[in-house]
Amino acid sequence: MTTRADGKELLIRFIDEVWNAGNVAAADRYVAPNYTIHHDPGDPWDKKVLDLSGYKERVRVSRAPFPDQRFSIRDILAEDDRVVMTWHWAGTHLGDLPGFPATGNQIRMSGATVYYIEGGRFTGHWQVTDRLGVYAQLRQGLTQSPS
Repeated sequence: MTTRADGKELLIRFIDEVWNAGNVAAADRYVAPNYTIHHDPGDPWDKKVLDLSGYKERVRVSRAPFPDQRFSIRDILAEDDRVVMTWHWAGTHLGDLPGFPATGNQIRMSGATVYYIEGGRFTGHWQVTDRLGVYAQLRQGLTQSPS
């Protein structure tokens, strides 16, 4: 069993190194051989079990349109084999997404994620995010005329 303090510290380092810095190789230290995305509506990997290379590909693909993305952890709670964070996210839309060419605009969203831990590694997550808000920001970027 992971202690509350250990789980919180593990999550802070994981978010900073893998998701914020884009150090995909660091996932080896944090992600279990099988990682289950239990609930993440709108995410192409929703309900899938990824091996470590699949998880790394998910990070690469997710970061590509927003290479400067940053998660700011608002709250973090831990209990037994779970660590929960609420967060704000921001990134500059520098790469194309299906139906949304790069705009150079700053995109923001918020959400909450429950991470599951076993043996000191993350085995999956359950997440809710404001994907509708992201979609609205992307659409707005399409309608703005260039300066």
